[in-house]
Amino acid sequence: MGRLRLVVAGIDDTVPAVRRLVLAAPQGGELPSYTPGSHLVLDVPAGAGRERALANAYSLVGEGLHPSRYEIAVLLCDPHGGAAGGSAWVHTLRTGDPVTAMPPRSSFAPVQAATRHLLVAAGIGITPLVSHLRFHARWGREAELLYLHRAGRGALLDEVAELTGGVASPFHDRADLLSRLRERLLDQPIGTHLYTCGPTGFMDLVVSEAQEAGWPASRIHLEHFGLDDLDPGEPFDVTVGERRFEVASGVSLLEAMEQQGYAVPNLCRQGVCGECRLDLGPATTGVWHRDLYLTDDDKAAGDCAMACVSRALPAADGRSHLEVSL
Repeated sequence: MGRLRLVVAGIDDTVPAVRRLVLAAPQGGELPSYTPGSHLVLDVPAGAGRERALANAYSLVGEGLHPSRYEIAVLLCDPHGGAAGGSAWVHTLRTGDPVTAMPPRSSFAPVQAATRHLLVAAGIGITPLVSHLRFHARWGREAELLYLHRAGRGALLDEVAELTGGVASPFHDRADLLSRLRERLLDQPIGTHLYTCGPTGFMDLVVSEAQEAGWPASRIHLEHFGLDDLDPGEPFDVTVGERRFEVASGVSLLEAMEQQGYAVPNLCRQGVCGECRLDLGPATTGVWHRDLYLTDDDKAAGDCAMACVSRALPAADGRSHLEVSL
């Protein structure tokens, strides 16, 4: 499916620095459905301080079953520290403005076989978990939410109250949430799954507490946003044609190839748009997929990688290696 042509159908700036955006088809009608926890990748044009076009992913917070509109909530911030990023652009949009986007994709769906769902959010990390709450409310699944946010800066609080029957646990102090989290991690039925989204340090803390409480990794799920959340990884080698060179720790395959003079199509540089997909050859030792674009089948095949975020898996008998076919 190609890119979607949408228009801004509604704007809500009630919460300081958080813009809620409603997007619809220009002529109305149904939009592609999506699973809970999905994100929408918006095309951000160059200009106003942006040297090139971007593609940014934002979690969908509305109803995913036969939707007539898409809703996102975007915090005014830029992951690279500037004022011209995707979120700044979203905050300049006006009702009626055209927007293009890739169809919704999911990498953070609730596990349907779970007996219960424990959701832990911080700040704008509430967005994918509201989508989860809609799913649980529709199908009568057991779910509990712990939500940390600054006083007066909580996003989507009306939806959270409605979807949880007003029993969600809001926190304004990390220590208070941590104390409650430790209790809840030890008081869940077998088969409960944990989902967390928020700043990297917050998610690391939640995962650490869950591991300390004996939770297996298979029942802990995280939603990452952008390169700042990714491990720098170990160095590995890459072969392109007759040339072999190193990709250092903290340097992406895309950056290393650009340094070597290769022109790799790219847009988002965050693993969400699919523009920098590369075919891999048989000398590849294995791929560490960290993107939000490839399907599970794509990743299992091991014959492609996203240059902006993928790395080589460690090799058992030597240096890890990717063979790129251009």
